[in-house]
Amino acid sequence: MLLDIVLHPDERLRTRCTPVTEMTDRLDTLFTHMFETMYDAEGVGLASTQVGESLRFCVVDVSEDRSQPLVLINPEIVAAKNSISWKEGCLSIPEVYAEIVRPKNILVRALDRDFKPIEFEADELLSVCIQHEIDHLDGKLFIDYLSALKRRRLMDKYQKQQREEQA
Repeated sequence: MLLDIVLHPDERLRTRCTPVTEMTDRLDTLFTHMFETMYDAEGVGLASTQVGESLRFCVVDVSEDRSQPLVLINPEIVAAKNSISWKEGCLSIPEVYAEIVRPKNILVRALDRDFKPIEFEADELLSVCIQHEIDHLDGKLFIDYLSALKRRRLMDKYQKQQREEQA
C-alpha cells in the first residue's frame, strides 16, 4: 500500500520525533508500506515524519536492486569523521536538489526491524542518506544547511513549480 508523502512546507516535517518504546504489528506493517512508498517514489530513504508519523524511525535502501532494506528505529550517530559533498534531494521537496557537506563516515547505532540493537559503519551514499533521515526525525530538512539566499532561491523555484502543477 502506497502512503501519502508529506510535502514541504507541512509543519509535520518540523516535528521532533518521539522514541519508539515497543515493536508492534502496526509498526511492522508501516515499515512495509514505507518501503513500497519509497521504492515507488524512487527514493533511497524515508523517515516517519514524511508519512505523517512522529515516531523515531526510518527506512533506507541505497542499493541499485533494492536488496538491502534497512529499518532504523531510534537511530543515532555515535561517531563521524571526514567530509563529503553530495547533491541531495528529498521526497518531501520534489525536484529540489542542493550540494550539502556532511560527514563521510559515520558509526550508527539503532534498533532493527526485529527491535534488536545494531551498530554499523556507513560511508558515502549510505552515510549521507542516514544523516538526512535522522535530520528528518529531528525536524530538520536538508535545505536548512543552505545559506538563506540559496534556500530562498530554491524555495521560490519549488513554490512556482507547485503552483504550476496545481494549475
